[in-house]
Amino acid sequence: MKKFFFTIFVSGITIASFAQTKKPVAKKPLAASKPATTTAVLKSSLDSVSYAFGSSIGASLKTTGLSTMNYDVLLKGLKDAFAGGKVALTQQQAQECINEAITKASAVKNKAEAEANKIKFAPMIKEGQTFLDENKKRAGVQTTASGLQYEVLIPGNGVKPSSASDSVLVHYKGTLLNGQQFDSSYDRGEPISFPLNRVIPGWTEGVQLMPAGSKYKFFIPYNLAYGERGAGADIPPYSTLIFEIELLKVNGK
Repeated sequence: MKKFFFTIFVSGITIASFAQTKKPVAKKPLAASKPATTTAVLKSSLDSVSYAFGSSIGASLKTTGLSTMNYDVLLKGLKDAFAGGKVALTQQQAQECINEAITKASAVKNKAEAEANKIKFAPMIKEGQTFLDENKKRAGVQTTASGLQYEVLIPGNGVKPSSASDSVLVHYKGTLLNGQQFDSSYDRGEPISFPLNRVIPGWTEGVQLMPAGSKYKFFIPYNLAYGERGAGADIPPYSTLIFEIELLKVNGK
């Protein structure tokens, strides 16, 4: 699991934040006639700097995806560490708590974003699936077990990549279903070399089918391309992609 180190930097001073293990205590909602006062009263420069540090820590914590804290225990941990007193958790234990909390919060956040995107981009998902369903009926189009579709434009008689760890030299052009081009080595005037295990799954699988000297057209479902996140401003989430790839050379391992 990726290790997260949560450290907040404010005006050149480093503050280590400590996680807590107790569940937050539910508070009764305030009556409508007595709204809570949210503005702190800052009577001195010490009040101001204290509040500044607190709000900065809170803003940084919020960016991790955490939705709430036991603020009393958070303040206790801050006081213990700042005053040099005995702390309830060792540095390692505190870091483990932080890692676990951030990992869980990130998973919940990512899942929620993915579900929202799936609803938002439902028409694009349907468009891609409809295209692939019709495209596989065309003469010359072949479909692999993963759902990758390809068409041989120019057959070749050279060697094929022996594994996903092979590096290859290719020319290519990539477009969306509407024909909009998002990338082309032809336009840049030079081919590109890369290991097959460092590209999207559709390329990793597809280029291994090609002998050197051939040119294939690939129709790549979103799950074998850039998935639910897309890529940059040019490739939206859940995009089915079309690539024309010319395999110039297999460089080997």
